[in-house]
Amino acid sequence: MLEPMTVKLPLQPDVLASLRAGQQVLLSGSVFTARDVAHARLAERLAQTPGHLPFGLAGQALLYAGPTPPSPGRPAGSIGPTTASRMDEFTPGLFAAGITAAIGKGPRSPGVRDACAKFGAVYFAAVGGAAALLGTKVVSATPVAYEDLGTEAIVRLELVDFPAVVAIDSLGGDLYASAVADWATEVGEVSS
Repeated sequence: MLEPMTVKLPLQPDVLASLRAGQQVLLSGSVFTARDVAHARLAERLAQTPGHLPFGLAGQALLYAGPTPPSPGRPAGSIGPTTASRMDEFTPGLFAAGITAAIGKGPRSPGVRDACAKFGAVYFAAVGGAAALLGTKVVSATPVAYEDLGTEAIVRLELVDFPAVVAIDSLGGDLYASAVADWATEVGEVSS
């Protein structure tokens, strides 16, 4: 088994272009949390000022999660990825405006896959059900916007060795689609 690739955030163009679906990574650097309501607000801002992301988000990665209140001695509590497909309607617009990566859980729509290829972005899948463990990968947490949303506020997190898998790469390679096709082929070979 290959060792996970260490990836620094925000992603540099050459690194972004080199990532391939199925590759295991350890993410270190800054990400911004954003869940459903924050996405709706970002979309409203983009509608008012097309192509201009607020809060210095251009070139950054969004993590679809909301950290729980800090644990003793730590900057954040548990932080688990939420179902990414809930953000599908907003993701192509955010990629078009300059977001370069998203981190969540589960498959994405064909529209998001196409947007990754069109705008050279990537989607990382993080492990669900391991929020307490993932919370140990956060070394700082700074609220940035929409604090009225509580745990759904936009928060800048600094991560160290946050484990994930490249689920959709910048060429549109989709691990969820290819894994299903590979499995179907394998099952077909076994049953024939």
